[in-house]
Amino acid sequence: MPTPRITHLAEPAGVQPSSGYTHVVVARGRLAAIAGQMAFDADGDLVGPGDPEAQARQVFTNMGRCLAAAGGSFDDVVKLTCFVTDVAFVPTVLAVRDEFIDTSRPPASTVVQVVALYRPDLLLEVDALALLEEAC
Repeated sequence: MPTPRITHLAEPAGVQPSSGYTHVVVARGRLAAIAGQMAFDADGDLVGPGDPEAQARQVFTNMGRCLAAAGGSFDDVVKLTCFVTDVAFVPTVLAVRDEFIDTSRPPASTVVQVVALYRPDLLLEVDALALLEEAC
C-alpha cells in the first residue's frame, strides 16, 4: 500500500486537542502558495460590503479557483491563514470555510485579527499553502 501523500496529525502527544483544525500536516508533492484572497469578483467588484459571510464565501470561491488553476483542490490545502478585522467574524468565516474543506481532515490553520487590510471595506483575507501531486 502506498504511503499517504498528506498525513494529518490532529493530536500530537502533550498538545491540547484541536477543534476545527489540525495541529500538524505532513505532506509531499509540489508546493502551491496561494496569495491572500479577498472578496473581489472576476470584474474586481467587492462582494458583500459589510457582510462577513458574503465576503468569506467569495474569498473561498476565489481560493478554489486559484487551487484549480494550479491543478489542485481544497483537499490539497495543508495550511490556511485567515486575517480578519474583527474576531467577531471568526465563527462565520469558519462556518463558510467548512463548506469548502473536508472537516474530517482540516488543514493546519491560523486566525489573526488585524487593524486593517488593503482597503477599509475588506473584512477578511485568506492565504493558503497546498501540496499537489508530483508532476508525472
